[in-house]
Amino acid sequence: MKGEYLLLLLGLPFLSAYLDAVRANFQHGADFAASGTTIQHVDGKLYGGGLNPLSLDVQLSQFEAIKEQASELYAQDNAKNRLPRIEDFSKALYTFDIGQNDIHHALATSTVDEVRELIPELINQFALAIKARTFWIHNTGPIGCLPYLLLKYPPKPGNVDEAGCIKSYNEVAKEFNRQLKSRISELQAQLHDSLLVYVDIYSAKYSLISESKKYGFVDPLGYCCKHAGNSSLRCWRKNTVNGTAVYATPCSNPSEYISWDSIHYTEAANRWVANQISDGSLSDPPVPLTRFCTKSNLQRIT
Repeated sequence: MKGEYLLLLLGLPFLSAYLDAVRANFQHGADFAASGTTIQHVDGKLYGGGLNPLSLDVQLSQFEAIKEQASELYAQDNAKNRLPRIEDFSKALYTFDIGQNDIHHALATSTVDEVRELIPELINQFALAIKARTFWIHNTGPIGCLPYLLLKYPPKPGNVDEAGCIKSYNEVAKEFNRQLKSRISELQAQLHDSLLVYVDIYSAKYSLISESKKYGFVDPLGYCCKHAGNSSLRCWRKNTVNGTAVYATPCSNPSEYISWDSIHYTEAANRWVANQISDGSLSDPPVPLTRFCTKSNLQRIT
């Protein structure tokens, strides 16, 4: 959702999803994002169930496919209004927002120390995807502040930070971000013809959570869409009461919540984060988003 609000700020249309390719228009770029995706390939052995098989390697294959199709079909009159020009690929801004699902699932199945040991492998696999010219790369957010994890793994008193989040989980996210930034710095020195921008999403989100009242949000560690009287049920799952299916009920004031369903942010929160990062003040180098793509194409991989 942050990506969609960044597009609104730039005055560009939303990107068509790659998997909705029958009627899609990819002239301004493509969206390869999918819920539950990971950096590492989901093979059932490492992660088990619950994650999307469209991991980063699969999304990169999808990108290569659309690039090949554009090259083959652009000359056809009926494709020109739906596909980017082949020269647009080298000029496009490629955005990445990935890694939190890897950390989230690893924390649910391993110890914190084991998750820390996994981080270098995640960073190495992510770095292999850096092949284009201009990248807008988000670090991962404060995972220890997700209401879902706070409810499922209530922290002990000594493991709570000043915002009420799980301190050890946030430390894992910070370590991931530290290694990610370090690798991006190395790549910046190696890829002289590329521009890699590291975007500190963590700081934006943590500021929103820790100062929520200042920005007009209530209950920063709560969430909007839930089943009344049963916090163990997620927003996307139905409950059965006396043989009748009962679905979650959204709150009456979703724009005042940071979390929509205990994992994903609300539209209002995503809009706030997008506004914070678009001017480049949380980026390294501090380049505003408008420098890249006011009139250019986007490709988003998440």
